[in-house]
Amino acid sequence: MYKLLALDMDGTVLNSEKKITPRTKLAIDDLISRGVYVVVSTGRNLAELADYREDFKAMNYGIMISGGMIYDFFNDKPIKVHAVDEETIYKLIDLGLEERAMIHLHTVKQSIAREEDIQNMAAFGMGIYQDMFSRYCQRCDDCKEYVHAHPGEVIKVNLYHRNKKSRDRNFARIEPLNLSISYAEAFNLEMSPANITKASGLVELCAFLKIDLSESVAIGDADNDREILQTAGLDVAMGNASDEIKKLADFVTLDNDNDGVAFAIEKIFNA
Repeated sequence: MYKLLALDMDGTVLNSEKKITPRTKLAIDDLISRGVYVVVSTGRNLAELADYREDFKAMNYGIMISGGMIYDFFNDKPIKVHAVDEETIYKLIDLGLEERAMIHLHTVKQSIAREEDIQNMAAFGMGIYQDMFSRYCQRCDDCKEYVHAHPGEVIKVNLYHRNKKSRDRNFARIEPLNLSISYAEAFNLEMSPANITKASGLVELCAFLKIDLSESVAIGDADNDREILQTAGLDVAMGNASDEIKKLADFVTLDNDNDGVAFAIEKIFNA
């Protein structure tokens, strides 16, 4: 019945050590071999997938950068890209600097951030990602200069704050800017163009593949998975998801440290 499975990464496919277990990888590969499209549905960009390209080598497509890009892995090119307008990016950078937040820009293939922030990610509740950022993130001293030199390339802006009060202050300032805003990680705000979410990415990908939305399954755990869980034909919450996300789900699987994705695949696709 189901032709496409969209999988969030952090907190879903990846366990607490940011790894894919052999059981989960086997379940994904088996599903792909049976003709089901299995795609990542992630806030990450291509640079941040580098450690997992071997694990995902059988995947043809990805819903990337929180729906801001649909990517064809086999042909190594984007199918759809939705960029944030430059004036809005400048405002977001100013708000990040005012709150001493870490500013993180996403383009088609790059992560961009300041060296001083990358070396201090624990201060923003992001210490587990420091190794990845150190290896794959492009450095910039002045984020505004980077945006000016790369017009039309920034697809999403992340602001990693130092605490909840700081994040909430910026949420109130950003809310009037007509953006898609979601919470992720400890004190992060993710900003994408208006109406661009993982759900809009699922709609675009299903249309491209000529698959009805009722034939799709989405699995996730966090606030930025909310819309896609409400849009897919069948929605699955991880056992480690918040109670609010679990209430949205048709089915709650095991947590990400107990192969929740593999368990869900076995229950849904092998029934």
